[in-house]
Amino acid sequence: MSQAFKQRCVVVHGGSGAIGAAVARAFAREGARVFVTGRNRARLDAVVRDMVAAGGQAEAAVVDALDEQAMLRHAAAVAERAGGIDIALNAIGVVHVQGTPLSALSLDDYFLPVHAYTRSPFLTAKAVAPHMAGRGGGVILSVSTPASRLPGPGYLGHAVACAGVEALSRHMAGELAAFNIRTVCIRSHAIPEAALGGSHSHEVFRPVAQGMGLTVEEMLAAKPAGLLVKRLPSLDQLAAAALFAASDGAGAMTGAVLNLSGGVTLD
Repeated sequence: MSQAFKQRCVVVHGGSGAIGAAVARAFAREGARVFVTGRNRARLDAVVRDMVAAGGQAEAAVVDALDEQAMLRHAAAVAERAGGIDIALNAIGVVHVQGTPLSALSLDDYFLPVHAYTRSPFLTAKAVAPHMAGRGGGVILSVSTPASRLPGPGYLGHAVACAGVEALSRHMAGELAAFNIRTVCIRSHAIPEAALGGSHSHEVFRPVAQGMGLTVEEMLAAKPAGLLVKRLPSLDQLAAAALFAASDGAGAMTGAVLNLSGGVTLD
């Protein structure tokens, strides 16, 4: 086990999901003390057992990442136990509507992902920043998708949500620079092993795939339009991007988007 992040305290919201769990395991392998949160206690406990069995340090808590007071309480409790917080990732997922055009999309279905995916990263930053500042600095990570930069049709709420996540991360870079806190957003294309391994994304993708006359498995096996690499990203690649973004080697990177879209979007 590497010790690149030894003595670092890492908080992962959405730690019971495929992406959050993969990143949490990667940080634990690198020696970090990892605190995962989510809504499913059984899945959180399974993630913690994996990390501990591999020799890592990990704890879990059921936290509603859309509840401001719950997020503040959890951050304070973690900081008290660990002496501060160094790295935080928001990787929550919510089931939302994709594949529905504007003419058929209700306001509620449009706004659900916008609300959830911009509220939770804001609350993450609000909760952890004071405890990072007390530690002398830190890194706040978030996740978006290429929809942040792509035209429709059918992804209106999701596109606005992802654009908002990236804008929030970019703006916070300036807000938090005085406290030596960096922000990086990871823009990843669909990850097949996540969708096929129980992620909420499988349910999100199903109506889109059905509209194409395909199963989710078939849709993800096909090479998406604009993909310039051989295959869609993997969980290991996303976790490696998170490790790099949080490392001292990325110390000059803030307000940035790490592009794992496979060339579907170019910066």
